[in-house]
Amino acid sequence: MESNTLSALRFLSDIGCSGLGIQEFQVGGLMEREPGSSRPDRKTTERNRRNQMKALFSKLHSLVPPQSPPRETTLSLPDQLGQAANYIKKLQMKVEKLREQKQRLLEIEKINMSMKNGQMLGFKSPEIGIRKTGSILEVVLITGLDGQFMFNEAVRVIHEEGADIVNASFSDVGDAIFHTVHAKVGWFFPVFFPS
Repeated sequence: MESNTLSALRFLSDIGCSGLGIQEFQVGGLMEREPGSSRPDRKTTERNRRNQMKALFSKLHSLVPPQSPPRETTLSLPDQLGQAANYIKKLQMKVEKLREQKQRLLEIEKINMSMKNGQMLGFKSPEIGIRKTGSILEVVLITGLDGQFMFNEAVRVIHEEGADIVNASFSDVGDAIFHTVHAKVGWFFPVFFPS
């Protein structure tokens, strides 16, 4: 029955009765197009999509260097995509490390430039004060303007020793920065200074 309908519609189309407004019709769940229709059918659309995906995958695969020596068997598509994803993650981590290294080098260059110009601004010996009252530990670190790394190191050491940092703040006064850290410690916290 459906083939008769299809034949009849094609016949009407062939004799020029396309003015009936019939551009597409459904036969057995597939969309058929009239030969003069401007929209491609599903098969053509899917074929174009697959070709485009194949071209994009080929381009991606050409950008990823081989991870292991070539073998006789090729990797499956999901394995190749996984390999590409891993490669991209490695590149992202490498870029992040390079950014951090660049930032450190720029900071060192800034310090060197200020030393070259004889502007020893912000350079002073650090001073540290530690006070423990009950379970509260207060650390006051006074540094020059270049002492941010000392503060980071002090926070790291406090954390490694098992204290829970409750509050950390800083304020700058002239060419000195006052860093204050309040931490909660247990009774077992090692204290190597007079209370």
